[in-house]
Amino acid sequence: MSPDLAVVVAAVALPFVVAGAVPLLFRLLGERTGYAGAAVAAACFVLLATQRGSEGAVELAWIPSLEVALRFYVDGWALLFALLASGIGTLVFVYSAAYMHGESGLPRYYAALLAFMGSILGVALAADAVAIFLFWELTSLCSFVLIGYHTEDDASLYAARMAMFVTVGGGLFLLVGLLLLSIAAGDALGGAAVFDLAAMLEEPDAVRAALRERGLFVPTLLLLAVGAGSKSAQVPLHFWLPNAMAAPTPVSAFLHSATMVKVGVYFIGRVRPLFAGPEWLFLFASVGLTTMAVCAILAVGATDVKELLAYSTASHLGLMIAGFGFTSVLGAETGVFHLLNHALFKAPLFLIAGIVAHEAGTRQLDELGGLRRDLPVTALLTVVVALSMGGIPPFNGFYSKELLFEAAVEASHELSSDLGALAWLFPAVAVFGSIFTVLYSLRFLSLFFGDRPERLDHVHRPPIGLVAPPALLAALAAVVSVDPEIAVRAIVQSGVDATAVETHEMHVGLPTYYSPAVGMSAVAIATGFLAYPFYDRLHRAVRALPRGVPPIGANWWYDAIVGNLSSGGRVLASTVHNGMLRTYATWTLGATCALALGGFVVADAVVPADIGVDATPAMALVLLVAVLAGVAVSTSTSHIVGVLTLSILGFMVAIVYILASAPDLALTQLVVETLVLVLFLLVIEELPEHYEIGPRGIVRDGALSLAVGVTAFVTVVVTTDARPPGTTEIARYYTEQAVPEGGGTNVVNVILVDFRGFDTLGELTVIALAAISIVTLIAVRSRPGDGDDGVRSGDGDGRVPPGDGDEEVRPGTEGEVTRSGSEDERTRTRGDRP
Repeated sequence: MSPDLAVVVAAVALPFVVAGAVPLLFRLLGERTGYAGAAVAAACFVLLATQRGSEGAVELAWIPSLEVALRFYVDGWALLFALLASGIGTLVFVYSAAYMHGESGLPRYYAALLAFMGSILGVALAADAVAIFLFWELTSLCSFVLIGYHTEDDASLYAARMAMFVTVGGGLFLLVGLLLLSIAAGDALGGAAVFDLAAMLEEPDAVRAALRERGLFVPTLLLLAVGAGSKSAQVPLHFWLPNAMAAPTPVSAFLHSATMVKVGVYFIGRVRPLFAGPEWLFLFASVGLTTMAVCAILAVGATDVKELLAYSTASHLGLMIAGFGFTSVLGAETGVFHLLNHALFKAPLFLIAGIVAHEAGTRQLDELGGLRRDLPVTALLTVVVALSMGGIPPFNGFYSKELLFEAAVEASHELSSDLGALAWLFPAVAVFGSIFTVLYSLRFLSLFFGDRPERLDHVHRPPIGLVAPPALLAALAAVVSVDPEIAVRAIVQSGVDATAVETHEMHVGLPTYYSPAVGMSAVAIATGFLAYPFYDRLHRAVRALPRGVPPIGANWWYDAIVGNLSSGGRVLASTVHNGMLRTYATWTLGATCALALGGFVVADAVVPADIGVDATPAMALVLLVAVLAGVAVSTSTSHIVGVLTLSILGFMVAIVYILASAPDLALTQLVVETLVLVLFLLVIEELPEHYEIGPRGIVRDGALSLAVGVTAFVTVVVTTDARPPGTTEIARYYTEQAVPEGGGTNVVNVILVDFRGFDTLGELTVIALAAISIVTLIAVRSRPGDGDDGVRSGDGDGRVPPGDGDEEVRPGTEGEVTRSGSEDERTRTRGDRP
C-alpha cells in the first residue's frame, strides 16, 4: 500500500503550524497550553498510525531545476521512530503541564517543544538528502532553546552552547558526507534523483559500487559517522549529553532519551544497506561497544540522578550503534528492537527522576533513599523500568541485549580467522559494559528500596499529571516484557526489514536452552549483583579517575577547543581591529583577493591563452605615466603629493578610455577623479602634512596593490571569456544593428541609449531623485528660524546662537534645549543631532 501524501505532510507540518500559534494559544489557555501540545502530538500519532503497513515515497516539488523535492519515505523503520516521537511527545506535553507549573517563559518552551517534535518527524520521514539535513539542523536549533531554557542559569547556557557546538559541528560533517553520497548516487542512478535517498536505497549495491569506484566509500562513511556520533553522543563526543541535563526534566525525557539522541542511531540504521561491509563493522561495532562500556562506567561514578540517567542513555545508544554495526540480521534486530525498548524504559525513568526532584527537592543520589513509603506507585513503576534498563529477565531490555550478545558472538566467529583472539573483544566488551549497566540500574532502584537518609524531609505525593505519563510507558514496557512478540509483529519486524541487508522472520523470547549469549547474560547479571555491595568503592574509584584524561573527562575536548578559539579570536580582533584604516584596508582587500583567486582555482577557471596587447605609442606613453604615478603614490610621504599623484593616475586611466574610443567611460572616470580630488582637498588641512612609512610598509602596500590589480585583471579576463550559450549571437546582433538601426556611430552609446533606453532612463531617474533629495536636505538644514526643534544653524555646528532671549542652552546637557515661557513646552532631546 502506498502512503498518503496529504497525511504524511499534515503529520510533519502540524507541529510547526501550532508552534507559530503558541503565543496566541497561551493567551487563551495559559498553562493549559501543554494539553493543546499533547493534542497536537496525539493527532500526529493517529495520522501516522493510519500509514502502518504502507511503504513507498511521496514528494512535493521544491527546486525542480536541481531535481530537489520535499520527499518523504514511509516504511517500518520510519514509522517506528516517528510513532515513538509523537507518542512519547504526547505524554511529555501532559507531564509538562504539571511539572512546569509556575515557570516563566512557557510560550517559548511549548513553541520550541512543538517545533522540535516536527523536526524529529521530518528526519524520520524525509527521503531527500537536503530535507534530511535541514530537519537535522532544526533539531539542534530547537534543542539549543530547550536546553538553555533557564536563561538566568550559567550552567544551562553553558550546556546549551556545548550541545549546539557539538551537534551543529557534527551536522557539517553530515552535510559533506551527504554531498559525497549524492555524487556517487549520480553515477549509480544515471544522474537522476541525485539527492533522493529513497532511490539510493532501492539500488544499494550500485551506490556502494559507485562510492568504491570513486574512492569515496571510506571518506563518506567517516563523515556520516561523525555526524551521527555527534548527535547520538558517541565517544569521544558523548560529553555534551550529561551537561544537557541542565534542561528541564520533560525536555530530558523527550530529547535526550527517546528522540533527539536517537536521530544518529536512526540515520545509521537508514543508510546501513548502503555501506554494509567490513569497514562498517569495524567502525560502528568498535565505537558503539566503546561508548557502551565507557559511559556505563561513568554512570557508576555519577552523583546526580539525571547525570546517572544521561550516562546510561549514552551507554545504551552505544549498544544500538554496535548492534547496527554488526552486519548480520541479528545486528539489525538488535538496533531496531533496542531503540523501541530503550524509549519504553528510559523516558519513564527520566519522568520518575523529575517526580523525585519535584517532590523531594533534590537530585543528589546520596541524599535520597527509601522513597517507596512516600511514593509507592512510583516505586512500582521504577521496578519495571529500572530492571528493564539493567537487562534483567524477563523485562524487555533483556531481549534486545540478548540479541546484541548473539550478534557479537556471530561476528567474532566470522572474524576469528582474520583477527584471531582479538575478534573476541567484541563479546568481552559487551559483557563488561553490561556488568556496569546492572550496577547503575540497581543503584537507581535503591532510591526507593534503600535506607532513608535522616536529613530527607517529608516527600509529598505527586499529582496524577506527573504519574500518569510514566505509568503508561511502564505499562507498555511490561506488556513487551510479558510477550515481546507483540512488539515484533506490530512494528519491529518491518523496521528490521528496512534496515537489514538480508532479512528473515524475527523471533524473541526467554531462552529455553544454553547458548553463548545466555552464558554472557548470566555472567553479566551475576557479576553485577555480586559487585553491588561494593558499589560505593567502585563509585569512589570512578570519581578518582583523572577528569582531564580523554575520554573519561571528555569536557576537556570542548573546553580546550572553545578556549583556544576564544583566545585566538581575541588575538585576531586585536590584530585586525586596531583602529587604523590602513590595517582594515589590508585585511579586507587581501581577504577579497584570496577568496576570488582561490575560487577561480577551485572552479578550474582558465585564463585564455590568446590575450593580446595592442597599444599605440600614445597609449603606451599614457600607461607608462600611470605606472610611474602608481609608484609615486606608494612611495610618497606627503599627503598632498599622494593625492596629486593619485589624481594623475586616475586621469591617465581616463585618457586610456579616450584613446580606446570609450568617451562615456572616460567622462565617468574624469567626474569620479575630480570629485575624489575635491574631497581630498577639503579634508587635507585636517591631516598631518607628512607621515612616516618605512620600507616594510612600502613593500606591503605595493604587494597588496599588485594583488588587487592581478585579481581585477584575472576576474575581467575570466568573466569576459566565459560567455553563456547564445551570448555571441546577441553581441553580433547589437554590433550589426547599432549604427544602421540606432543612427549612432558608437556601438556602446547606441546600446545604452537605444537598446537599453528604459534601463538608462531608470538609472538617470534614480540619480536625479538622489540629487533632488540632497539639495532639499541642504536647503532645510540651512534655513534659519526653524522652531520645531529649537536648533538653528547660525554657527554651523548645531548649537543655538546666544542672545535670542527665549531660549537657553544649559551646560552639561548636550543636545538638550530648554524653552522657557510656556509650561506646555518641554525639554526635547535630539539623539541624531549633528
